[in-house]
Amino acid sequence: MRSLTIPPVANAIVKGNAPPPIMKPLSKKTSCRNVEECQEMAERATQEEADKMRAKITPPDVAPRGTRYRNLDDDENEEKSTESSKVITAKIGDTVTVYYKVLKLGKRSYDGLSGEGTVVFSRGYGLEDDEGRAGEKLFTFKLGDSSVVDALNDAVPGMTIGGSRRISILPEMGWRLPGTKCDGGPGGRGSGGELKTDYVVVPTATIVAEESCFDKSKQPFPSSYAEQRRMAQRFDQSLIMEVKMINIKSSS
Repeated sequence: MRSLTIPPVANAIVKGNAPPPIMKPLSKKTSCRNVEECQEMAERATQEEADKMRAKITPPDVAPRGTRYRNLDDDENEEKSTESSKVITAKIGDTVTVYYKVLKLGKRSYDGLSGEGTVVFSRGYGLEDDEGRAGEKLFTFKLGDSSVVDALNDAVPGMTIGGSRRISILPEMGWRLPGTKCDGGPGGRGSGGELKTDYVVVPTATIVAEESCFDKSKQPFPSSYAEQRRMAQRFDQSLIMEVKMINIKSSS
C-alpha cells in the first residue's frame, strides 16, 4: 500500500491591477433644457451667492436722516483714541477739511458700500490731472451748510481726525434736484425732465436730463470738463463717497 504524500502549500503571488474602488452614485444635477431655463438657473445661483455674502457682512451704520455708511478703520481709530486724552469729533456747525473720492461701485459690492469702485471725481488723493500729488488740494466745508450734498451733512458728523468713512449717496441726497419731475431711473416716479438729444436711452430706465435735474450748485463739484461729463451721466444713480477726515475746526 502506497502512502500518500501531501504536497506543501504554495503561496502564489498574483501580479496585476487592483480592482477598481466602489464608486459612489453620482449626484443628480438638474440641467437646463433651453436658453430661458439656463439663464434663470444662472440668475438664481448668482442671487444665492449674493445672499450668502450679504449674510456674512456686518450691517452698515445709519445716520439720523437715513444715510448708510461704513467706517474703514475702526480699530486704528480706537487705538488713537486711547492714546489721546481729548478726541475731537465732528458735529453740525464745525468746519471740516477732508479728502474724498466719489465712486461708482462694481457689481460684486454685496452691501452697496464695500468693494472696488470706479472713481468719478476726487480731491486730495492725487488722482486728478490738476493734482500733482496726494494732499495738495483739499475740500473744506461747514457741516450743515445747505450748499453741501445732504448725505455728507448727515453722515460726516461723528468722524474724528484721521478717520475714513464710506458714505452711500442716493440721488435725492446728492446732486439731483428735488421734486417728482427729476425722480427718474428704474422705479422712479417722474419723467426725468426733458431729455437731451445726446443721451442714449436705455429701454428699462428713464434718463434724467442734465440741464433739468443736475444740481451743479451742490458741493463738492467736479472742476474739470471730463469729470463733469462723467458726473452728468451718474448723478441720478446711487454713488459712494469715501471721505478721510484731515482737520476739524470746532464751532464752540
